[in-house]
Amino acid sequence: MEPLAAGDPARIGHFVLHARLGAGGMGRVFLGQSPGGRAVAVKVVHPHLAQHEEFRHRFRREVTAAQAVSGAFTAPVVAAGPDDAPPWIATVYVPGPTLDEAVARAGRMSEGSVWPLAAGLVEALQAIHAAGLLHRDLKPSNVLLAADGPRVIDFGISRTMDATVLTRTGTAIGTSGFMSPEQAEGGQVGLASDVFSLGAVLAFAATGAEPFGQGAPLAVMHRVVTGEPRLDGLHGPVRALITACLAKNPADRPTAAQLLDHITSHWNLPRDTPLWPHAMTILIDTHAMPATRRYTEPMASTASMTAAPEREDLDRRRNRAWEVSQAGEHAEAARLYADLAADSARVLGPDHPDTLTARREHASNLGGAGDHAKSARLHAEPVVDRARVQGSDHYDTLTSRHHHAWEVSQAGEHAEAARLYADLAADSARVLGPDHPDTLTARREHASNLGGS
Repeated sequence: MEPLAAGDPARIGHFVLHARLGAGGMGRVFLGQSPGGRAVAVKVVHPHLAQHEEFRHRFRREVTAAQAVSGAFTAPVVAAGPDDAPPWIATVYVPGPTLDEAVARAGRMSEGSVWPLAAGLVEALQAIHAAGLLHRDLKPSNVLLAADGPRVIDFGISRTMDATVLTRTGTAIGTSGFMSPEQAEGGQVGLASDVFSLGAVLAFAATGAEPFGQGAPLAVMHRVVTGEPRLDGLHGPVRALITACLAKNPADRPTAAQLLDHITSHWNLPRDTPLWPHAMTILIDTHAMPATRRYTEPMASTASMTAAPEREDLDRRRNRAWEVSQAGEHAEAARLYADLAADSARVLGPDHPDTLTARREHASNLGGAGDHAKSARLHAEPVVDRARVQGSDHYDTLTSRHHHAWEVSQAGEHAEAARLYADLAADSARVLGPDHPDTLTARREHASNLGGS
C-alpha cells in the first residue's frame, strides 16, 4: 500500500480514495471508502484501454455479469462506472496479502494448509462459473488470503482485456506459468481451463515455486503444453489432487464438484484453529491492522503533554534496556523495549532500523520472561517489516527469522518451527554460504525440531 501520488484521483464515483493498492494490465487499484465507511478496492481502467469502444463495450457487459457473482470466497462487486471517464469497478476490500506475497514473505504452505486454500478456491470458481463467467487468469497474485479463507479477485474482468487484445494480436493472453495448455495454444477455453490454473496455483502454494518454472513466456508456455509439472516434495492426496487438475487433456480434469468430494474426503475444517501457517497469519494481521500501529498511535493521556524524546535520550534508554536484559531481568527489559519502540517509531519512524531492533528485543525479552507464545507472535511482525524495508536477503532479516523460529520452537510448535528453520537454512546457505555458522545452526535446529514434533 502506497500514498496517493500526484495525478491520482481523489474520488471515484461516491468513493473517496486514500491509497494505492497496486496496478495491473487493465488499470490501477486504489483503497477507497464509501460514504458509510465501507472499505473497497477501486480499479480504474488505464486511459489507453478506455479509448477503445470495443473494450468499453466488453467491459460494460462483463461488469454486469461480474455483479452477479456472490460467492463467499470472492471479492464481490459493490459498484461500477463502466460509462464513466475513466471506467472503474469497486469490489469489497479484503484485508490480506496476495498468495504470491504470502509465499515470498512467509514461505511455502504446509500440506495441511493447502486443503483450505483448495476448498476456498474451488468454491470461488463454482460461484464464478455459475454466473456464466470464466476467470481465465487465476494466478497467485489474483488470490488474496484472509483470516477466514482465500478470496479470488479479478474474476471475469480479466476476460475483457483478453478478448480485446486477442482480437488485435491473435495471441494467447494470460500468465504463462498458470494458463492451461489449450489457452497457451490459443484454443477453445472452457471451465476445465480454470481447473488447470487452480492446480498450478496450488502447486505454487505447496512448493513455493511455479510448477512449470520461470523464464521467457514462450518457453514456459511450451513446458505447460508438453512438459510435466515439478511437484517436488509433494506426496499423497495433495499431490494426487494437484496432478489431476494439471492433466493436459481438459476432459481428464476433475470438475469442481469432484474436487470438493476429494477435498472433503481427506480434510475437515478445524474448529478454533488458524487456517494458515503462523507466519502467514501474522502477515494477514498486518494488512488488517498495520504491525506498527500500536507503536505509532500516541496515547491520548500523554500525547498533548509531552514532546517527542530526543535521539540522545533514545540512545540512553536503549543502553539501559540492554543492561537490564543482560542482567536477566527480562520482564522489566521487555517493558523498557516496548516503550522504546513506541518512542523510536515517533522520533525516527516506524521503519527505522532502531525501531525494528527495539521491537525485536521487546519480543526476545518476553520470551526470556517465559511468554514464548506471545514472543513468537511479536517476532513474526518485524520479520515481515524487515523484509519489506531492508530486503529478504538482508542479514538483519535472516536474524529476525531465526529469533522467530526459536520462539516458535520454545512455544512447543515444533512442526512449524521445523518448517521455518528448513526455509531459513536454505536461504542462509544461499546468502551466507553453506558453511556459515548461522546456516549450520539453522540446519541443526531444523533437525532438532523434527525430532520434537
